[in-house]
This record gives sequence, structure tokens and C-alpha cells, in this order.
Amino acid sequence: MKIIPIILSGGAGTRLWPLSVNDHPKQFLPLVTEKTMIQETLLRLKGLELGAPIVSCGEGHRFFVAQQVGEVSDSKPTIILEPMAKNTAPAIAAACVAAQKQDKDCVVIVLPSDHVIRDVKSFQKAVEIAAKDAYNNNSLVTFGIVPTFASTGYGYVKACGKEEGGVFTLERFVEKPCLEKAQEYLASGEYSWNSGMFVFRPGVFIEELKKHNPEMADLSVASFEKAKTDIDFIRLDAESFGQIKGDSIDYAVMEKTKLGRIVKLNAGWDDVGSWSALYEIGSKDSDENVIKGDVIALNAKKSYIRSEMNRPVSVIGLENLVVVDSSDGLLISTMDKIQDVKKVAEEIKSRG
Repeated sequence: MKIIPIILSGGAGTRLWPLSVNDHPKQFLPLVTEKTMIQETLLRLKGLELGAPIVSCGEGHRFFVAQQVGEVSDSKPTIILEPMAKNTAPAIAAACVAAQKQDKDCVVIVLPSDHVIRDVKSFQKAVEIAAKDAYNNNSLVTFGIVPTFASTGYGYVKACGKEEGGVFTLERFVEKPCLEKAQEYLASGEYSWNSGMFVFRPGVFIEELKKHNPEMADLSVASFEKAKTDIDFIRLDAESFGQIKGDSIDYAVMEKTKLGRIVKLNAGWDDVGSWSALYEIGSKDSDENVIKGDVIALNAKKSYIRSEMNRPVSVIGLENLVVVDSSDGLLISTMDKIQDVKKVAEEIKSRG
């Protein structure tokens, strides 16, 4: 059984402005280690029985993908270019057609390109469990992250029934809850955070998509079958892909299928979607600061301070700050208001 990685790399990462921008988003940046996020996504699969990776991305990011994936992959990747953003379900369906052409008997693992997973061994064990279940039972498996606190920032998945070989039946998906509901979910032990990672046979996924959204399935498959090869890239057919009414894999398939299963994952997972998340997972000094680059921090505490420029950044006598200096802008925010950086990125985009 071969596992073919499908890497989704279409996001803009605006909550990490000014480092992550449309032309150079977070998945192509070395935010946590010396490797970029997309490289770390592939590297944590090393040691599994893998096929050549498939990466789905936009036109403007194709050379980043080719270079960065090529540096860490043992085999030549298939790079699929989406003509426009249509959310995850169509991109995954087109990639599944590519996976079937590579190996008809494979399973695929669908991975966003911007996660952090500290315990790679536990992650790989969970992948093997999920792949076995998907291969033997034609199931659509998602990973439920064992919650460590009552988060209102993540969606949840609910498991039901008895555990069978490390796998539970998927009962339902739940949107981001209020704090009271999140506390209930945490106390019950039945709910996990929705990871956005999946394992299944590509043909099973396409059949389930046909069942629940036949138009999307037909157009997604057609966009690949009519695609044109351009050097090392596969350009999906714009006419077919453009007719798709975009939707996420959760809404299009996983919330409707009767084949859903869950493998619970406790491996130090983080969805690196904000500066506060990077602060939480970062290595802190004696003043609880996370320092990156040429930084001078005098009597500064509990702050994330990063310089990407050839000049020092100095912070004196302040607490609970995010300070990021890059070639695309300077960000200074209190930690509790950092979520509003997305509004700043939108304002800058509206100015052209």
C-alpha cells in the first residue's frame, strides 16, 4: 500500500502579515524551523511508504513549490495549478485523479501546508492506522486533534462507538463553538479539534463527491482530464474549473458521508494561523519573549519580536506585544488585539 501525499498550498496567510503576503505566503516561509512550512509538511512523512507528492497551488506560487518541494522530496512532485480559488473540495478531487494515474491501488493523505507537529513518530503511527483503515474499509478518515483546552478558535469533530484498531466512527462536524460549548466538548471526551487532514482511497473520495455533489465531481475530474502540461506544471482546465461552485471538503463530503472515521491524534499539533500561535509554540527567553532576528529587548516581557531586515529592532519596557519588521511592512500590536492584523492586510490590499 502506497501513501501519496496531497499538499494543499493555496492559502494567503493574511493573519501573519507583514511576513506572509499574497506573493509570498506563510507556507513558503521558515516560521518555526530553518525549513519552510511546506517543506516541514513533507519531511514529517519521511519513513512511510510514499508515492511522489502532489501539490495543489495557485499560478503565482508555482516556482516556490517547485523549488522548495524539490529540495526535500525524493521523487519528482506533481504540481497542479488551480486557475482560481474554489476552496478545498475541487482541488482535492482533481489531485485524486492525478493520484489514481500514479498508482490505482494507493491511498492519499491530504495535508494543509501550514501545520506544526512536534511528535513526528506519533503522527506517523496515526497515519499508518488511518491508511490501513481507508485501504481495507474504503473509509474516509480524518484526524481529530486531542484538545488540550476549550478552544473557540477551532471546529470540532465528534467520535462515536467503540474504538476499532485505533479508529472511531465519525458522528458529526461542529463549527467553532462559544466558550461554554467548547468547555462541554472538552469535558465529554467525545470531541476533538478538526485538523483538516484526511486519508482515503482517491476513487472512494471521488465517488462520495459524485454522490453528494455530482456537478462538482464531474467538473473537477474534467478540469484535470482536460488539463495542459506546461514544463513541470499541470494547468487545470480553466473553463471546467471556473464553472465549479467552490466548497470545502467538510461541507461537500465529510459532513454528509456515511464512510467517515476518526483517528485521534495527540502529537503536539498546531495550526500556525496567527502571531499569537507562533508565540505559544516558540522558544522563550527568561523574560518569556520569543526573539527572532536582530532584536534588542530591554525590560520587555511576554512578547513576540521579529526582525527580518538588516537593522536592529529595539523594544524597551513593554509587555504582551507582537512586533514584526519585514520588507513589506512594520507591525506593532498588543497580543490580545493581534487577530485584527487580517483587517490591516485587507486594507493594504484595497489600497493596491
